Amino acid sequence: MFEGAKIKHQKTALLIAGVLSSLGFAPVYALPLSFLGFLFAFMICDESSGYKHSALTGYIFGFGFYAAGFYWASNALLVDIKTFGFLYPIALLGLGAFFGLFFILPFMVWHAFKNAGVWEKVFGFASTFVLMEYVRSFLLTGFPWNMMGTMFGFSDVLFQTASVVGTYGLSFILLVLTGALYGLCQKQYKSAMAVAISVLTVMSVFGVWRIRSYNDGASALKVRLVQPSIAQSVKWDEQLLEENLETYIAMSRKNGVDGVKFVVWGETATAFDPRFSAYHRELIKRAVPQNGYLMTGLLRYDEQKDELYNSMSVIDDKGQTVAFYDKNHLVPFGEYIPFRKFLPDWIKPVANQISDFSRGEKYKTFELMGLPKFGALICYEVIFEDEVINRSNKPQFLVVVSNDGWYGTSSGPYQHLLSARFRAVEEGVTIVRSANNGISAVIDPLGQILGRIGLNEKGSIDVLLPEVMSVSTVYAKLGGKSIQYVMLFVLVCLFLKNKLKKRQ
Repeated sequence: MFEGAKIKHQKTALLIAGVLSSLGFAPVYALPLSFLGFLFAFMICDESSGYKHSALTGYIFGFGFYAAGFYWASNALLVDIKTFGFLYPIALLGLGAFFGLFFILPFMVWHAFKNAGVWEKVFGFASTFVLMEYVRSFLLTGFPWNMMGTMFGFSDVLFQTASVVGTYGLSFILLVLTGALYGLCQKQYKSAMAVAISVLTVMSVFGVWRIRSYNDGASALKVRLVQPSIAQSVKWDEQLLEENLETYIAMSRKNGVDGVKFVVWGETATAFDPRFSAYHRELIKRAVPQNGYLMTGLLRYDEQKDELYNSMSVIDDKGQTVAFYDKNHLVPFGEYIPFRKFLPDWIKPVANQISDFSRGEKYKTFELMGLPKFGALICYEVIFEDEVINRSNKPQFLVVVSNDGWYGTSSGPYQHLLSARFRAVEEGVTIVRSANNGISAVIDPLGQILGRIGLNEKGSIDVLLPEVMSVSTVYAKLGGKSIQYVMLFVLVCLFLKNKLKKRQ
């Protein structure tokens, strides 16, 4: 049997195991490494002398897991390396140091069930882990990136289960499967095999049924996605702003716009708001199809409120702004600085480089002539499970404008696209995603990609939206928080059972 005490550099081994476990996420999907990494951490925790040691085990493992899983976020500091480059190692280590804290409680719960059965440990750990993922989704405005359940993203069939239990539910399932591997190591052969085979069989049968029952025909509604892949370092160069706009317009008109109903540009695609410039209004309307629309990210200034918004404007073929959506969920330290006035003097020159946007209205549904009802999201808003659409006035599709140019050639853009695919499956809605750079795509309600422009590719693509743009899902009816109540109920039951067993 495994003896962690014989490992000379146990902490280093845990750190490496955490790093390797993060390779289960997109685009690598090395699930065997993830399973083995967690198995190693479980076995180290089995030998913990107390809660302090188990907490340290979880933290070190979690440090490696999140430092490697979130490394791409630090790349944003390299766009302006002279100003922000010195923060790169701080950000890289800080991500692991902070998010590693979310591993502590699950491993302490594992230790709490040290003398219980295998499945008490597994279900206790998995329930606590999912609850911690939920806390991570809202604490300090939240960052629910790389939930464990997204590791199922490699299979269109398996991740259909998200339409019932959401990504949090898939996180629980994945950890139970990891626990089945632990059960095999503990010689619980029958129960471990039964759990693994049953879970995968149910997920597979349901996924195949859902895919086959969907009418995947195309409608006559054609969208054009434009991705110019303008480097982030020159995107806001004052001498190139006009040229960048011309690039967008030329790519929007390439091969004509006959049959195209609307064109979508990425987040903050243009620095020019056509409301304030007749010249730019005439330019921009060249990109709009006749009797159609252009949906573009831009910075919207509200003169009455004297406030600036990160927005998506809908512009008609006359160059008039007929609707807009202002980003609601802002990125801390990216789009605003929390407690800006309390910052020390040495950091203020850096902080002043960051915009201070205002928050817009949440869950906006648009109803425009010639288009089905649609909603809008900007960039990372799509990662927030249960927070993407107005369910009382459900849109047929979502337009997501984004820009992953900050993160270079890394795992970040692939994981960002996967988040959009999961929201499509959970809510049963079509998603139209356009990025300045990243991966632009049209995604059907099953999370399947109907057309895409790859990372770092420059081009435009026309895609027909699906005939059935929206379907009903169990997840949307029950709401995403329901799985958290189930996790809490499971955890309470396990602790009560364990307490009663000790009294006997």
